[in-house]
Amino acid sequence: MTRAGPAYEYVRMSDTKPPAQNPLPRQIADAYVDELIALNPIEGTYLGVTASHSKLPDASPAGQEAVAELTRTTLARLDEAERAPGADSDAERRCARLLRERLTAELALHDTDEGLRAVGNLHTFPHAVREIFTVTPAETEEDWAAIAERLRAVPAAYAGYRASLELGLERKLFAAPRPTATFIGQLGEWATSGGEGRGWFEEFAADGPASLRAGLDAAARAATEAVVALRDWMRDVYAPAIEGAPDTVGRERYGRLSRHFNGTDLDLDEAYAYGWSEFHRLLAEMRAEGEKILPGAATPWVVLAHLDEHGAHIEGVDEVRVWLQELMDEAIEALDGTHFELAERVRKVESHIAPPGGAAAPYYTGPSEDFSRPGRTWLPTMGETRFPVYDLVSTWYHEGVPGHHLQLAQWAHVAENLSRYQATLGIVSANAEGWALYAERLMDELGFLTDAERRLGYLDAQMMRALRVIVDIGMHLDLEIPADSPFRPGERWTPDLAQEFYDAHCSRPTDYVASEMTRYLSIPGQAIGYKLGERAWLLGRENARRRLGDAFDAKAWHMAALSQGSLGLDDLVDELSAL
Repeated sequence: MTRAGPAYEYVRMSDTKPPAQNPLPRQIADAYVDELIALNPIEGTYLGVTASHSKLPDASPAGQEAVAELTRTTLARLDEAERAPGADSDAERRCARLLRERLTAELALHDTDEGLRAVGNLHTFPHAVREIFTVTPAETEEDWAAIAERLRAVPAAYAGYRASLELGLERKLFAAPRPTATFIGQLGEWATSGGEGRGWFEEFAADGPASLRAGLDAAARAATEAVVALRDWMRDVYAPAIEGAPDTVGRERYGRLSRHFNGTDLDLDEAYAYGWSEFHRLLAEMRAEGEKILPGAATPWVVLAHLDEHGAHIEGVDEVRVWLQELMDEAIEALDGTHFELAERVRKVESHIAPPGGAAAPYYTGPSEDFSRPGRTWLPTMGETRFPVYDLVSTWYHEGVPGHHLQLAQWAHVAENLSRYQATLGIVSANAEGWALYAERLMDELGFLTDAERRLGYLDAQMMRALRVIVDIGMHLDLEIPADSPFRPGERWTPDLAQEFYDAHCSRPTDYVASEMTRYLSIPGQAIGYKLGERAWLLGRENARRRLGDAFDAKAWHMAALSQGSLGLDDLVDELSAL
């Protein structure tokens, strides 16, 4: 999973620079990035913009309306730019289609007030505020002075977020109760995770220089107080107000949300059927692989439970961080020059342990635009100190190399040939997650899953993505479980049934499965993009291979594909097929 910034920002339009006269679409896209960074300094920090490091966005209703106005203005500018001479070139056309599709999808969410009920266990505005401190530069006294200023902005930022939820309550626009309960628990952990009465922000600030100690401590305490205040309001006011609201969103809302994450208007019933077809295919492969490890086992998950106890594993949190770093370094050495052609700065990626209090899934954060901050993978340990290898290898091929890191770092590397927007803020979740799942399959095709344990772990990870398509679409659309299902055929999905089904067909522990289900209720339509995106990447490669025959060069195709910048699934297959 990749980390993206929030969708709730504010800017005074007089603070921004308009694009040049008679611009082409790529210039419009770059001007939009400049204006959005001023509007959203969290995005600016991810891009390495120094001026952003001391600020936070405004998540209030006024802030949300301001970003919508920027979106409308940019779409109007794009209308003019697409009529300009030269706008029909491949580079301009590709950028224009991405920009229009992304901004239109975002505006559809704003215009239906999705930002007034944005509560969940990850990817919400409060999560983004906390996580941005983990990538804010913290090397010099000047860096820490900026951090202190950013800490002082936390109370106002969280107050703006609360104001949006308050307006949502007035308009009877309710978040899902289950993600809300989980989020309240997370806020409680952030308030105390530092120990000794200190919250997460105070623990973070403790690493600052002695010369700024007083200011950092005061700002961090105020940030913790803001966390506590938001937690108490969510618990005492918001949660009781939404009691009895549905956890699922229905077909109409799901269609808008899935468009945002996938860059296409999906045939949701076809996608649901595809998820089931992949379930049956993968189950057969898992049974065959499991027989090699534990002959006669009732299910592949019995085999995986056996591997939890008796399989290869890494002992220790720091030890697993080092091991994952070595796994990525080895992948780079093996793939560079054979299946990819990597610039030196793209070769650098760091393994990190995720801070506590977030979701259970590993994730990746991309490099800054100048690569002064490299790409990083993050492992949530969830209190564990023993880590089975089968559960790590293909996951780090997904999060690190050749997955998220090679794609997003390559975009940053070739940004001058794209628009800045294509290389950064224009990311389509299904494109990136689809590439990362394709990367897992590629490593299997290339023989890197060297034993049955690792390959069964890979198939289990693939199965998890097929399950996501089934339960995410099934429960939000209230679909019927098909007759050939081994689980409750003929019944209709509910979140409880979805969790029971998922738990029975996944190696992850129950608390992880619960976190995953909360995630699907928090961000409907996002989790299906892994498998549907992978399908698009595989189809694009197969079409190119058929078109070129013996002239098809996998290394050249991979590098061309990774150098296009972001694309929605509407365009991805066509563009990949033509490479």
